[in-house]
Amino acid sequence: MGWIKKILLSQKSYNQDKSLKHEQLSLGKEAPPLSKDLKENQSNIEKAFENAKDFKIENIHVGNREGMICYLNSMTDTSLLAEKIMVPLSNSSQQDRSITNLEEFESYRKEFFSGVGYHFHDKLHGLIDDVLAGYAGVIVDGQPKGLSLHVGNIEYRPIEEPSTQTVIRGPKEGFTESMDTNISLIRRRIQNTSLKFETMTVGKDTRTSVTIAYIDGVINEGILDEVKKRIKKIRTHAIFDSGNVEEYISDKNMTVFPLIYNTERPDSAAANLLEGKAVIIVNGSPFVLIAPTVFSDFFEATEDYYQSFFIGSFIRLIRYASFLIALTLPSLYVALTAFHHALIPTDLLFSLQAQREGVPFPAVIELLIMEVTFEILREAGIRMPRAIGQTISIVGALVIGQAAVEAGLVSNALVIVIALTALATFVSPIASFTAAARLLRFIFIFMAAVFGLYGILLCLFFMVAHLVSLRSFGVPYLAPIAPFIAEDQEDVFLRFPFFSNKRRPHYLKTESPLKNPESESPTPPRSKKGGGS
Repeated sequence: MGWIKKILLSQKSYNQDKSLKHEQLSLGKEAPPLSKDLKENQSNIEKAFENAKDFKIENIHVGNREGMICYLNSMTDTSLLAEKIMVPLSNSSQQDRSITNLEEFESYRKEFFSGVGYHFHDKLHGLIDDVLAGYAGVIVDGQPKGLSLHVGNIEYRPIEEPSTQTVIRGPKEGFTESMDTNISLIRRRIQNTSLKFETMTVGKDTRTSVTIAYIDGVINEGILDEVKKRIKKIRTHAIFDSGNVEEYISDKNMTVFPLIYNTERPDSAAANLLEGKAVIIVNGSPFVLIAPTVFSDFFEATEDYYQSFFIGSFIRLIRYASFLIALTLPSLYVALTAFHHALIPTDLLFSLQAQREGVPFPAVIELLIMEVTFEILREAGIRMPRAIGQTISIVGALVIGQAAVEAGLVSNALVIVIALTALATFVSPIASFTAAARLLRFIFIFMAAVFGLYGILLCLFFMVAHLVSLRSFGVPYLAPIAPFIAEDQEDVFLRFPFFSNKRRPHYLKTESPLKNPESESPTPPRSKKGGGS
């Protein structure tokens, strides 16, 4: 048996070595430097892009020296390449331009490629990464550095209205899959030199760009350092969406509650930056991440701040009430109809019992059948083509509900409970937070079926205890409710007027606590006695 173990160990070692080499190549660790020999560089690059149909490499003259240019025609604008790169190269080849050192190479770039984004690289992996990102790589014989010139032409979806966070009043712009576009949407709203963007690369195969946005002098340095550290510690082969990054950097994964806020709205991201939070932009994703986040953030919407604070406060209270309805209404129905008949008014009790006459299932089974049916309809409505998805979900719910009542499988009252629960679920402005209520609702139903109202109270107790234990980048998840911070209550359950909101949240411990120190009420002062007008 010893020889079998030896073979397995050698195979494991081989796989680890192979994986390590692949990771070193992808991440640029111990990558070979560019050689002064043009043929050697060309051979290494051709080997790296072997069997890549869209890879092109051409021999050129850069001044009086031989050189090469390489690019991916699937990632570059060929007309821009011809205009900005190939024509200047052709013109320079007609001149007896000497390029013997880096200073002359830089002078050549300024003369012939001015106005084109560029990087100089002394490592092979740096030049290859730029080619993969839509640059054209230029290497000159005898030069230890390569030049990459930006001629990318990656088409992205144009700026459209957000699909998941719509508003009646407010900006209609939403983030897209282009990182440059998303950065410009934020920069357009915060025209301040203190707004900083730092970019790093994540994913050894996808090489996804992840940018951290923050306002220098406002954000807590400890929070910023923690965000950077967690992103740098991500070890994965691929990042396709901000949801992948969110899972890697969240404080605790064993919770149904989202610990990082995500949004499609540039105005929401800008507002959170001004509060002292960090915004994480992932290339290829229209959803940006905001950290740290607290429980009350998921009950706020940007539209609250675009209308009267009375209306904004009222709508926010509706959201809190809707969350409790979505979470507990079905379980309350089970508890009252199965255990606590004395709590139901007599006339209503007789009506419920009359409706349930002939229903073959107990209340909890009846409820679970309808809950699962509505979840299937909800998922079908999302996955089906948009033109018929909403129609199928609405019509399907009406038809199935009516048919179930007529068939005697469920009662009319139960259909009303399920419909009201479904409506309350959709009130939350953030879809990821809605999912938490949907999952917890089933636990509440089971506990109500076993213990009645005591089971519901027990679930609420453990849920609150769980929420208190959560952290988002070191910030208590229930702040400023627990721990209670009196100064921060002006924007939790109610939306106070702008002129009274002068400080940033205390729980963020920002470098600049004051936000609107000079804002005052617009109400004109009363005229003094004896004063003229």
